[in-house]
Amino acid sequence: MIEETAQVVSISGGDVWVETRRRSTCSGCAAEKGCGTAVLSKVLGNRRTRMRVLADMSLAVGDQVVIGIGERALVRGSLAVYAVPLLLLLLGAVLGRLGAGSGLWASGEAASLVLGMGGLAAGLLWLKRFTRHIQDDRNYQPVVLRRLATVVTDRVALS
Repeated sequence: MIEETAQVVSISGGDVWVETRRRSTCSGCAAEKGCGTAVLSKVLGNRRTRMRVLADMSLAVGDQVVIGIGERALVRGSLAVYAVPLLLLLLGAVLGRLGAGSGLWASGEAASLVLGMGGLAAGLLWLKRFTRHIQDDRNYQPVVLRRLATVVTDRVALS
C-alpha cells in the first residue's frame, strides 16, 4: 500500500475530498544544487492536489488522515494510461510501414502517420472505457486508512 498524508477539505453527500501537498525528495539528496529536478521543484513550488477518497469512518473537515492506494492498482493504472496508447500508436505506425509496399498507400510515411494516429486514437478510446470500468472499483480508488488528528475549532461568541 502506498500511503500519503492528507487533510479533509470537504464532505458532500457520501464523498470525502482531501488535499495533499506535493513534496520533492530533493532535500535528502546530496546533488540538490546541481539537479534540474530541484530547480523545477523550486519554480513550481509546493502545489496541492485535491481528490475524492473512500472512507469507512466518520470524518470532519480539517481532519488529518493517511490515505492509501494499492501498489498493484497504481502499476496497472500507469500501464493503462501510458503503455496501451503508446503501444497502439507504435503498432499502427509499424503496420502502416509494412502495408506501404502493398500498393494501398502512395507513401510509407503517410501510411505510418495515418495508422499510427489511428492506433493512438484507439488506445485513448480504450483508456476511456477502462477508466469508466474502474471508476467505482474499490481496488483502484484511494481510501482513508486512518485518522491522524482532528482539528477542533472553537467558536467564541462575543457579547
